[in-house]
Amino acid sequence: MSTTSTTTARHIDLRGWVLPLALLALWWALTAAGRVNTKLIVPPGSVLHVAATTLSDAAFWRGALSSVTRDVSGFVVGALGGVALGSLLGASRWADRLIGPSFHTLRQISLFAWLPLLSTWLGYGELAKLVFISLSTLYPVALGAYEGVRGVTREHLEVAKVYRFTRVQLLFRLILPAAAPQIATGLTLGLVYAWVATIGSEFLLANWGNGLGNIIIKGRSAFNVELIIVGMLAIGLVGTLLNRIAARLEAHALRWQVR
Repeated sequence: MSTTSTTTARHIDLRGWVLPLALLALWWALTAAGRVNTKLIVPPGSVLHVAATTLSDAAFWRGALSSVTRDVSGFVVGALGGVALGSLLGASRWADRLIGPSFHTLRQISLFAWLPLLSTWLGYGELAKLVFISLSTLYPVALGAYEGVRGVTREHLEVAKVYRFTRVQLLFRLILPAAAPQIATGLTLGLVYAWVATIGSEFLLANWGNGLGNIIIKGRSAFNVELIIVGMLAIGLVGTLLNRIAARLEAHALRWQVR
């Protein structure tokens, strides 16, 4: 084995597994000893059995694909709007004074408070879900872009004037690169909000379509606790995977800063 592989293996931290494994052991012990109502707190073995059955069903994978597609679509729309809005508010004091107060007021409204209005206007279909996910993404991304653009120093702007940057050059060669770390942070947070909104929209704008949220709804309707747990675990794992991918993309996009 190479030295690099050995070093990597030594840096793997397994302490994060201690609490989940301890809870799993406690869960197994309580259900095996019959100390709990196994209709409510089901045995881990039953969950594994339902998980194997669910994963072998093509409907599960169609639902997972629908949720991820819904999430990514809403995230892209919201992220583009958020970067544009945040950059505008950060770069233009006129726009900040005109639009900023309304933006900062609207973002104080709970995202789920928009759902009754969206369902009244757009119904319970895909468009309402897409708009809700986009709105959920827009706020953190816009705030990150706003803070990043406002953080560009006056010294950098003076240097740009010396080199006679045009407005386009000023935006793409100075402002956006300087604001990139804050924008990346906003995008990462926006992805978290988008996934929460995706599952929330499948719960609260349920039309019995495809999605991981519908698995939990189905489990609740049938009082199938095992299926509810499987759906929760699937949602958590997909969300974690999306965040890992986003972190890798962020590190790759900002690698020039290290140099």
